[in-house]
Amino acid sequence: MDVLLWMFCFIISQILATHGIENSRTVLRTYDNSRSILHRHKRDWRWNTLYTDEEKKTTLPHLIGKLSSTKVNGSARFVIEGEGANTIFKVDDLGDIYAWKTLDREEKSIYHLQAQIFDKKTNKQLEPTSEFEIKLNDINDNAPRFTHNIYNGSVIEMSKPGTRVLQVIAVDPDDSSVSGHAKVTYSIIKGGENFRIDLDTGIITSSNVLDREQQKSYELVVRAKDMPGYEGGFSSTASVIITLEDINDNVATFTKKQYTISVLEDRPIGSEAGMLQIEDKDEPQNTNPMFSFVKQDYSGLFNVVSDNITKNAVIVLKQLLDYEKVKTYTMEVEVTEITTVPPGKRDPQVNTRAMVFLNVLDVDEPPVFQRPSYFFSIFENASLGTHVGSVFAEDPDEAQKIVRYSIKGGNVFTINRDSGSIKTSNNLDREMNAWHNATITAVEDGPGGKESTVSVFLKVLDINDNSPELDYEYDLFVCANARPGKVIQTIAASDKDEMTNGQKLSFYLDHAHSNFSLVDNHDNTANITLKQGGFNPDEKKTYFLPVVISDNGRPQLISTYTLEIVVCGCDANAEAEPYSCRGAYAQTGVSVHALTAILLCILAILVITLLIVMRRKFKKDSLVTLGKSAGEIHEQLVSYDEEGGGEMDTNGYDVSVLNSVRRSSMRPRPEAQPGPCLYATVQKPAAKGDMAVMIEVKKDEADHDRDGIPYDTLHIYGYEGSESLAGSLSSLESASSDSDQDYDFLNDWGPRFKTLAELYGVDGAENGYEY
Repeated sequence: MDVLLWMFCFIISQILATHGIENSRTVLRTYDNSRSILHRHKRDWRWNTLYTDEEKKTTLPHLIGKLSSTKVNGSARFVIEGEGANTIFKVDDLGDIYAWKTLDREEKSIYHLQAQIFDKKTNKQLEPTSEFEIKLNDINDNAPRFTHNIYNGSVIEMSKPGTRVLQVIAVDPDDSSVSGHAKVTYSIIKGGENFRIDLDTGIITSSNVLDREQQKSYELVVRAKDMPGYEGGFSSTASVIITLEDINDNVATFTKKQYTISVLEDRPIGSEAGMLQIEDKDEPQNTNPMFSFVKQDYSGLFNVVSDNITKNAVIVLKQLLDYEKVKTYTMEVEVTEITTVPPGKRDPQVNTRAMVFLNVLDVDEPPVFQRPSYFFSIFENASLGTHVGSVFAEDPDEAQKIVRYSIKGGNVFTINRDSGSIKTSNNLDREMNAWHNATITAVEDGPGGKESTVSVFLKVLDINDNSPELDYEYDLFVCANARPGKVIQTIAASDKDEMTNGQKLSFYLDHAHSNFSLVDNHDNTANITLKQGGFNPDEKKTYFLPVVISDNGRPQLISTYTLEIVVCGCDANAEAEPYSCRGAYAQTGVSVHALTAILLCILAILVITLLIVMRRKFKKDSLVTLGKSAGEIHEQLVSYDEEGGGEMDTNGYDVSVLNSVRRSSMRPRPEAQPGPCLYATVQKPAAKGDMAVMIEVKKDEADHDRDGIPYDTLHIYGYEGSESLAGSLSSLESASSDSDQDYDFLNDWGPRFKTLAELYGVDGAENGYEY
């Protein structure tokens, strides 16, 4: 009985769990208190799971349940830890747990926590930590949600009913274990005339045969609802767009029954003459028309093909058009196409044939020659003005304009501008040029006349006007001990004239020779052979052989050559040694003496050239130049650093003139050799004390001195101004000064110091050299 009573209480507590955990715990507590003798729990905690509904509308916080233990007394304190502890869930001192936030099962359905009991006074844990959980009871508070807001699907047109298009899916986040909360059903609420949807799976299929040419796409609205079989519940909708895929189920047709096109007569072969527009209800990728002429009258002149992009019919030229011959062409074109047209859909009234009227338009065309090119021939050496041939061109248009001719290229013939007759204007020689080319231009007479050109080729025919010639200048030598029959040399000849097949040159001797013979090889060559040998070195050393060469032309031409054969010494093989033939050297080479003289001349020229170069390289100007003229003595003096002119020099001459003189002296002078000392040729001025005259004289000398220094130089002259208080510092004046120094000893130093002795001696002072 006790067991049955306990089971009854447990069942009642589970039933009341849906209405609140607090009542169920009260019952369990009442049951435990009434049967205190029943101790089946292993510990003193009297709970492990709490239940509460989600989305409660009561005021927060609301009570979820109560923690209970047999060791609870007035000094007990409850503590919880875990998911949401002390934030979402809080416990008071009595063990009551409250929710401080509205709970949503779809966010989190179970919370796992731990509970502890401590003594308030001693803070001692009264019982071990125990785990418990809070479960949320689901309510139907969510509508089904589609995975997409808009679904796109396609199906081939003309498909059978029941063909699958696509599937839509909706998901309900509510608890699926609660009957009807997460169960979803589907339905079409808009556009369901041609489609069906499965109630449970959401698969959409076609219900009719659909034609893309009538309607390309369809838009449906589908609904997903939970709680099937109940009026309540939640639902949501989504859009479905279904597109029909095209197939080639329509025949291409012409847009008109007849077409009129025009084309210029000068259009090239392969170009487009005109286009015939078609229409096809199918997509371009499913449009594959084929065109042909109903009658093949113009199949050799035209071709009709399909354009790669537009699929229209294109008429292409296979031959050139001529307005003057045919002005209009009439033809009928047919279009065909392989399609998958279902029975009953083909329209017998479609326009698959069309008449085409092609008009040729006239174009002002250039003159047309009778031939694409002209070939003429004439014999060489023809007299000037000989007729070569004629060209002819005419205007193909109806106007038939007069045509004039001119020639370009070549200088051997001319053309008559009216008749097109070609004549020679220069001598023709086939051996110089066998072919001549020219370009003939035909121009319509009148302003803006069209022109065309044609090539003319002239072949110069050969006549026998050249004699045969030897290919080489032969130097012939024969061994003095050579035996009869020895081939001395094989000679060859050729003819500048044209030689036909089988035509050969003939060789023979002008007259018989006692020692040599000539054998014709009949291949434009001949062998000179020894008829009788055993030459005596003391006798004749040179023999002359007259060779005659003839051709077989009309007229026959003959050439005669005299070949010189020199008798020489022999080597070990009984062959001639040309270097031993003194006569051969005299004729064919230069003597040793002549070569020596030439080499000596070349060597002398090289030596002279080398000496000239060295002389110019090492040439130096003379350091001292002595000369005398009427009333003047020029000297070369070494310049050195010394005082300038007196203070009054600036009064006697304008300083600006000195600056201009300095700038003029900056011009380079040729052939100057800078030395360790600076020299200047000086001359006494016209009047001592006239500084201006002295500087002008020195400036003129410096400008015309070709042996002077080629760069700017400061010239120092031993001449003081007329009013200088310092007096002259030049040693040249020492002879006329009060100096006690005697320079007569310079006369004892020899002729090399004669000039210096004169300058510092008594005679020199009297002469009064200044510069």
